Amino acid sequence: MMIGLGLVLLVLGVILMMTAGPAHHDAHGAAASGHHAVTWYERLMSNLWLNSVYFTGIAVVGLFFTTVQYVAYAGWSVLIKRVLEALAYFLPVGGVIMILVFLLPIVFTGHNPLFHWTDHTLYEVGHENYDPIIAGKAGFLNLPFYAIRMVAYFVLWIFFAWWLRKQSVAEDLNGGLTYYDKSIRISAMFLVVFGVTSSLSAWDWVLSIDTHWFSTMFGWYVFASWFISGLAATTLTVILLKQAGYMKMVNANHLHDLGKFVFAFSIFWTYVWFSQFMLIWYANMPEEVGYFTERLGGYGGHYTWIFFTNLVVNFAFPFLVLMTRDAKRQMIMLKIVCIVVLFGHWLDFYLMIMPGTLRGESGFGLIELGTALTFLGLFLVRFTKGLTSASLVPVNHPFLEESIHHHV
Repeated sequence: MMIGLGLVLLVLGVILMMTAGPAHHDAHGAAASGHHAVTWYERLMSNLWLNSVYFTGIAVVGLFFTTVQYVAYAGWSVLIKRVLEALAYFLPVGGVIMILVFLLPIVFTGHNPLFHWTDHTLYEVGHENYDPIIAGKAGFLNLPFYAIRMVAYFVLWIFFAWWLRKQSVAEDLNGGLTYYDKSIRISAMFLVVFGVTSSLSAWDWVLSIDTHWFSTMFGWYVFASWFISGLAATTLTVILLKQAGYMKMVNANHLHDLGKFVFAFSIFWTYVWFSQFMLIWYANMPEEVGYFTERLGGYGGHYTWIFFTNLVVNFAFPFLVLMTRDAKRQMIMLKIVCIVVLFGHWLDFYLMIMPGTLRGESGFGLIELGTALTFLGLFLVRFTKGLTSASLVPVNHPFLEESIHHHV
């Protein structure tokens, strides 16, 4: 139903934008800045990309956090493990959508409007569009290598998610320590893979939109936003399942630990946010400031309110609400914070992607709402498939008793 509603709103948004015509746009937007008016097609593509990156990040964080628990020999998290495993079920869907959104425009038109660097004339010396900065990055930013990398990320992530899930389900059936020991080895391998692919995918999928700009902290920044979103999705799911009568053995101590993670990594995200901002100013790198001026005051202040809202909902709100021990143990407080954080980090990715793709002509209309609802629906279909395809309690996990009697 949610997917259907999303698609209806999306189609309606596209029709309204087509009938409005190119002249109908923000006075502070493209006309004022000298850019062409953004078409419905570019706006649709930007939203497809935004939601693909956001939901794929949450899915891969489910796998990442599972592997961290194995490598750390953690016992407390056993009762929530199946929620983490189920998040990764979205990866095949996210992979197909992202690869299509990137490749189809190139197949039909020769370049992708979201990625300026896909225009081949930028690399032709003597051509009026020749760009020496982008041409200098051709060894990394070229279509075959980029497409190979993108496919490799998803193949690796999906393979490790399948491999780890296979051990987890087999452990339920057969017991013993064999599957647990193997899961630790698989997890250690995945963490090495994720350490490389998480940063590379952040550069490819988000940083390469603003091709002239670079940041040595950007991989960390995207990871932090993904990770806190994944933690919030996990915590919210655990609470909803418990309130629905499932996960009866999950207690206030488990919620407390999840609350601590949400609290701590909201602060970590803010630390990376501030560090990236400060280092460029402190090192006096005027050529790197453009990225922030676009978001702080560019396009007639189009993104300024989002810039500061971002900081309030992703740092100030979770920091103040979850500061006390009691707040981290109350389901209602955790639910509110998790919902706000999930929206807040969607907004964070919006701020990363839209200024570089739609410039001053982005907005929040039917296309945005329709795309977000469609993706949320797709994500929930895959997520619930993962939750229902195995017992919510890993019955033969060696640390199950420790998790049941977990106390902090």
